[in-house]
Amino acid sequence: MARRQTVRVITLGCSKNTVDSEELMRQLQGNDWTLGAEEGPADVAVINTCGFIEEAKKESIEMILAAVESKRRGEFGKVVVMGCLSERYAAALREEIPGIDALIGANKVDKVVEALGGETKRDLLGERALTTPSHFAYLKISEGCDRPCSFCAIPIMRGAHVSKPFERVVLEARRLAALGVRELVLIAQDSTYYGLDLYGRREIAKLLREISRVDGIEWIRLMYAFPSGFPEDLLEEIAVNPKVCKYLDMPVQHASDPVLASMRRGITGDGLRTLIGKIRRAVPGIALRTTLIAGYPAEGEKEFGELLAFVNETGFDRLGVFEYSREDDTGAFDLGDPVPQEEKLRRRVAIMEAQKEISLRKNEKRVGSDVTILVDRAEEDGFAGRTQHDAPEVDNEVFVSAGPGIAVGHFSRVRIVDAVEYDLFAVPRGGEDSVGR
Repeated sequence: MARRQTVRVITLGCSKNTVDSEELMRQLQGNDWTLGAEEGPADVAVINTCGFIEEAKKESIEMILAAVESKRRGEFGKVVVMGCLSERYAAALREEIPGIDALIGANKVDKVVEALGGETKRDLLGERALTTPSHFAYLKISEGCDRPCSFCAIPIMRGAHVSKPFERVVLEARRLAALGVRELVLIAQDSTYYGLDLYGRREIAKLLREISRVDGIEWIRLMYAFPSGFPEDLLEEIAVNPKVCKYLDMPVQHASDPVLASMRRGITGDGLRTLIGKIRRAVPGIALRTTLIAGYPAEGEKEFGELLAFVNETGFDRLGVFEYSREDDTGAFDLGDPVPQEEKLRRRVAIMEAQKEISLRKNEKRVGSDVTILVDRAEEDGFAGRTQHDAPEVDNEVFVSAGPGIAVGHFSRVRIVDAVEYDLFAVPRGGEDSVGR
């Protein structure tokens, strides 16, 4: 490929894919290629795919088909497919969509660069061309997963767990801070497993301490904590470290013992209740986020009733639900898919209806309080931001009217004046909150 050609990177799926695409884009820049706009023609389209569940796979295939059609019309010169879907289904994609010029799997940014005729710039490893707003970024601390969860195909696509060394993670954090990033969202397939492969013990608490020493970073947020084998020293770090958000994303997936056993989650419903109680006692005011699966093969009406009761009893601050997707080569595949799709949807809706009431009660209690928000974007009548209890893209927002100290990318003190199920409304209290609290 000649230099200075235009490459458009299209990212689908999760925040881990976002990081991979940003690393690829920085490498493309280092090879003197131009990053294409979101619309219009390009010499090359690179599609970073997701293969996690059926819905995500369909979205990825539709995007590939659209890109191949654009290539046929002359809008793209080449179509390159990377990421989880191509890792898992390369042979089928090659056979069924012949218009793809190159298929490259997950964790292979260097192979994409080579496929385009470039070379990996070692001095740029860990650098990224941010696609998020410049004040927050995702920081991937490990790759892959060693968990045996029966419903999950991630180990098939992403491989075994591999932690990044302390030094590399901290270097990436410094580079992001130099770009103006003020909030780091730590991501992994299993963040609480961090360090076990490199150091022989779970070192996520130590990693948080190391990152918190980086100048310019004010908020550090932890996602994807696995409940089984939870490292309790992490709770102390969240409690005492002023830069670590009082927030924890811990996907529990279910609460019924038979379902948890079939899912191979390594914990019981009572074990989850004990852990959640311990977390809330250790870190008063912490916001707990979780995700659940509705319609897993071992989930009958009784088991679903237990899950719904658990949701109402536990009162998670943030919650999402996936409908079960039967995935090839996973442990649960041979269980079939006995729960009809309509019933999966009914169960998901029932859980989200319960969560809507829980969230509204919690939000209404915040009316009249003063909080610090990180302002994400300008709106027609003001601004939208988030508290330390809300992760970007998936959680609640705070909508605030314009006023002193309210600017995108800044921390600001606001007073909550109204609430709905998943959002808060506020007015400025004046001045930027420089410490992010």
